[in-house]
Amino acid sequence: MTFAPRTWVVGEVVSAATMNQEIRDQFNTFFGAWTTYTPAWTGATTNPAINNGSLTGRYMKVGRTCDVRIEVLMGSTTTYGNGGWSLSLPFAAAATDQQLGIVHAHQSQRIQGAFTIAAGATVGLAFFPTTASPTNLNWVASTVPVTWAAGGRLSVFCRYETAS
Repeated sequence: MTFAPRTWVVGEVVSAATMNQEIRDQFNTFFGAWTTYTPAWTGATTNPAINNGSLTGRYMKVGRTCDVRIEVLMGSTTTYGNGGWSLSLPFAAAATDQQLGIVHAHQSQRIQGAFTIAAGATVGLAFFPTTASPTNLNWVASTVPVTWAAGGRLSVFCRYETAS
């Protein structure tokens, strides 16, 4: 919902404007367009820079449930920083449980991984499988799960519970 619903009073005369605001407009948010935002892309040691690539995010929030899509498209002048990468979320996560989403790396191949959101976090972290046996996960970085280059794409989808 776009805002907290009002508290109705016994005997209140309800107007069309109030009904539209409290019911129609709230209901329409379930079917509205996703909202765009620009995620922050940071590195654990040195931040990457998107430069002539693109970094886009969009979300749909209904109540305290938020669906998020993030796309990082590497350009020819993109730099990859040092250390694992974090991508900011549009809202802080609820302080209850860790939550998971999916992430795909598209470079010379397509690799699926996990996008994790810690309880109360404002960022998510992407992890990809290694070639070790048993399979372990490594935090995405300049050479994980591939050596990133122009044309590479990191795609994230997650659903999480927000703090408010």
